[in-house]
Amino acid sequence: MYRFLCATALCAFATVSFASEDIADQYPQSELYSKPVEVIPHIFSAIGATAPPTYENSGHNNNLSFVVTGDGVVVVNGGASARLAKALHDEIKAVTDQPVKLVINENGQGHAILGNSYWADQGVDILMHVDAAHEVAENGDFILRGMQGYNKDKAEGTRIVTPTMTFEDEYDFTMGDVEFKVLHLGPAHGPGDTQVWIPQWNFMIAGDIAFHERMPPIFGDTCTSCWIETWEQGLEPLNPTYVIPGHGHPTNLAQVRRYTRDYLVDLREKIRAHIDDGGDLAGAYYVDQSRWAHLDTFEELATKNAGRVYEEMEWE
Repeated sequence: MYRFLCATALCAFATVSFASEDIADQYPQSELYSKPVEVIPHIFSAIGATAPPTYENSGHNNNLSFVVTGDGVVVVNGGASARLAKALHDEIKAVTDQPVKLVINENGQGHAILGNSYWADQGVDILMHVDAAHEVAENGDFILRGMQGYNKDKAEGTRIVTPTMTFEDEYDFTMGDVEFKVLHLGPAHGPGDTQVWIPQWNFMIAGDIAFHERMPPIFGDTCTSCWIETWEQGLEPLNPTYVIPGHGHPTNLAQVRRYTRDYLVDLREKIRAHIDDGGDLAGAYYVDQSRWAHLDTFEELATKNAGRVYEEMEWE
């Protein structure tokens, strides 16, 4: 089985060629976009498309990971639909006969939470941060309708399910031989961003605090200065050897730092210079982001990101 043992930048760059927003589906025999790979022993991840969610990729445009502990399986992300969650479960059953005992959602977005309905029907507990749970309660129906719009018949059986468990700052537990620390390091990409830290293996399933193969999306309520602070004060001190980001292949801290923290710092510097020169919102869309043009979803996100950072920084 091919393994991503990305302790060095060389390995991280080697995996980039395998990710493309132009490939509609890498695993046609399954609802999953790609077959799960064993990143290090006992940790698997089905790497989603780096493109936006579509019918062709079944909404599998994030990473669906699982950890085989010896006394059960922990899944990270419920998936974008009940059918997608079942497809992941089928792959888990091919790896181990241990039951899935917990699903952790990395945030309150559709590709993390809509598959919860499948897992709930299997009697599996679902854990998410309180802010993510609030987002599901407030916007769940809207999120579901959005998925139904692109996923059509593949949306069948999906419904909104609230978590059975929530946490605020940290939720620690041990299952089998594995110690888990489920963290909310602070505000970053969106409400309730969650990181799964496995200290004994120096391994982090980072969620959407970290990007490297596609451009990080900045939402209207994203605080980019907070994201940078969370990164520098929360993530960096942990210094994980292995990182599964929210999107894109497993890699290392240096790679996700370069394409997340450094991107945010660069964009804020460009927008600050633009504001200091008397520039307006219309002009902010055209600040130079060519350094990042090779990232997937650059065309969809670059100008939106610039406009949102301008609106954030205008009154700072």
